[in-house]
Amino acid sequence: MEPITTDICIIGAGPVGLFAVFETGLLKMRCHLIDVLPQVGGQLSEIYPQKPIYDIPGFPTINAQQLVDGLMEQIAPFKPTFSLGERVNELVQLDDGSFVTTTNDGTEVISKVVVIAGGLGCFEPRKPAIDRLEEFEGKGVAYMVKNPEAYRGRKVVLAGGGDSALDWTIFLADIAEQVTLVHRGDTFRGAPDSAEKVFELAKQGRINLILQAHIKAIGGEGHLQYVEIVDRDSKTSVIEADHLIPLFGLTPKLGPIADWGLNVDKSAIMVDTFDYSTNVPGVYAIGDINIYPGKLKLILCGFHEAALMAQSAFKYVYPEQKLSFKYTTVYGVTAF
Repeated sequence: MEPITTDICIIGAGPVGLFAVFETGLLKMRCHLIDVLPQVGGQLSEIYPQKPIYDIPGFPTINAQQLVDGLMEQIAPFKPTFSLGERVNELVQLDDGSFVTTTNDGTEVISKVVVIAGGLGCFEPRKPAIDRLEEFEGKGVAYMVKNPEAYRGRKVVLAGGGDSALDWTIFLADIAEQVTLVHRGDTFRGAPDSAEKVFELAKQGRINLILQAHIKAIGGEGHLQYVEIVDRDSKTSVIEADHLIPLFGLTPKLGPIADWGLNVDKSAIMVDTFDYSTNVPGVYAIGDINIYPGKLKLILCGFHEAALMAQSAFKYVYPEQKLSFKYTTVYGVTAF
C-alpha cells in the first residue's frame, strides 16, 4: 500500500476535525482525516445523530447529523480524503521534520503537520461478558458495521437496545439471509419510531426478535458458527450465526496517543492557547481532546481553536511565505 502524502493529517473526523479542513483549506492546504469510526461525525453521528444542538451560531437549533452534513458540504470544495474505520497506532517524526501516521490497517499518511481532533479520544467498544467473544473477533465478531455488503446472504445476530442496534437491524433485514436481535429488556432505549419498525419486522417474520434474554457464549471452528442465548427463565437455546455484532456503545479512551510524548493531563492533551500547539512542534490538538486554563468543551470553542490552529500551521509549513489573513468573503471558497 502506497503512503498517502498530504499537508495536514487530522486525527478525528468529528465536527471540529471537519471544520479544521475548512480553515486550512482557505489557506490552500490539503488534509487527510483518519477516524476509528466507520463514518464521519464523531460522537454526533455515532452516539446521538438525532440530538438537537443549541449553541451553533446562526442556528437556534440544529440536528446533530444535519450539522455534520452541513460541515461535509462546506469542506467539499477542498476535496479532503479519509481513512475511516481505522485507529491511529503510531506517530513518527522523520529527519526532515515531517510525520508518518500509521493506522492499525497499515495505512501510512505522510504530512508536514498533525492535528489531533479526537474528541474524547479513541472510542473503544463496550464488550459484553460473552464466553469466547475475543477469540472470534475478526472471525465473525465485529463491534461496528463497516461494510453492510459483507453480511449479504448471511445469518447475523445483533445484541443491544439502543439506536445503533435498532438501525442496523432494520437496515440488514433487507440484506442478510437471517437477522436476529437479542435484547435484555422488553423495551428499547432508541428512537420510538425505530423500535416500532423493529417490532413490525418481527411481526412480519422478517427478523427474529428475542427479548429479555442475553448471549451467554459463542462458538465455531475457525469462524463463528453459533450463538448460545439464555432467556429470563435461564433456558438456553442455540442458533446458527455467521456474524455477531454486539452494539453496547463506545467508551472514549486516549489510546495510543498517550504514548506519543505529548504533555497529558487527566487524559487530555495540554496545549498553548496562542495556537493550540502541543509540546511537539508541528503537532496540534483541538476540540475536546485538549486542555488549558478556562477550557470549555463546546463545539463552537473547537471551531475557534481550529481557526487559530490553521494560521499557525500555515506558518509552520510555509515559514518563508507571508500570510496576510483577510475575511473569508475575500478568500472565497474554491477548489484546489
